[in-house]
Amino acid sequence: MSDDPNGQADVLKRDARRWVRQLVSGEATTADAEALKRWRQQSPAHDSAFTEALRVWRSLGEGGRVFIEAHGRPVWPEHRASMSRRALFAGGSALAASVAAYAVMKPPLNLWPSLDELRADYRTATGEQLRVTVADVDVQLNTQTSIAITADADDGRGVRLISGEASFAMPAQSSRALIVLAGNGQTVARQARFDVRSIAAVTCVTCIEGAVEVTAGGRSEPVQAGQRVLYDNTGLRPVAAVDRHEATSWHDGFIVFRATPLADAVAEINRYRPGRVMVLNTTLGQKTVSGRFRIERTNEILGWIERATGATSRVLPGGIILLS
Repeated sequence: MSDDPNGQADVLKRDARRWVRQLVSGEATTADAEALKRWRQQSPAHDSAFTEALRVWRSLGEGGRVFIEAHGRPVWPEHRASMSRRALFAGGSALAASVAAYAVMKPPLNLWPSLDELRADYRTATGEQLRVTVADVDVQLNTQTSIAITADADDGRGVRLISGEASFAMPAQSSRALIVLAGNGQTVARQARFDVRSIAAVTCVTCIEGAVEVTAGGRSEPVQAGQRVLYDNTGLRPVAAVDRHEATSWHDGFIVFRATPLADAVAEINRYRPGRVMVLNTTLGQKTVSGRFRIERTNEILGWIERATGATSRVLPGGIILLS
């Protein structure tokens, strides 16, 4: 890279556009996602260049077709060829570009992170957990979780939970509010410890200590310690009591099922293991399972589920398991 600052900036812009084009081309792989993460972490300038290229892509619209036409498809050095595999979505036409762009925004089977997740300030991979400090708030991220730090509100700090599950512990003498945005609502806390989970368009807020106020669909509800509330695009659901120890079992490395439909249990297991477990018939998916399991022993959990439900499994490459 040149010593000329302007030249360096031009190189970063070009590389950032190439990264975005790679992601919207339909050829993105999990290796690409990890390589991009390393590239962005090289410096604040790298991260800013990618954010700007992503902003331009979104502003051009039409599923990324205009962006690709304006900047061309990515051309990588020869040594990078081994990182790619056969395209999941062939490109060239407007339809192909739109499908590829959708696959980046909403990856099939969640096999790689979406663009919003890649833009996160903090993100955990499958099976990973992470502790960070946002201002003076202790934040624990569960597996497959992405958060972004938002601009401070007039009287508080802001975090957006892009997807996944995070726990927030505020200091006892906190003087500023914490505002957590998730889905189409928000949670405001001043002195509290609480969890927020936002997956598949449903957000769940569990208050562990203190109290929080949850707003969604134009309505607000106070949530006290030992209570939780869910909301989605239809608004807030009724506040309900919850077993705090069981609801926060992931903090200690456990998954808990209580008469949980197998389809839901498998969806939760998929958040902790590479690949994908799929239930192939509705009747099997409706059978219930119960138990408390170590998160890192997902293969043992699957073996127990087979015995408990009478399911049979078929193992495919890439960590894919079919239950029938």
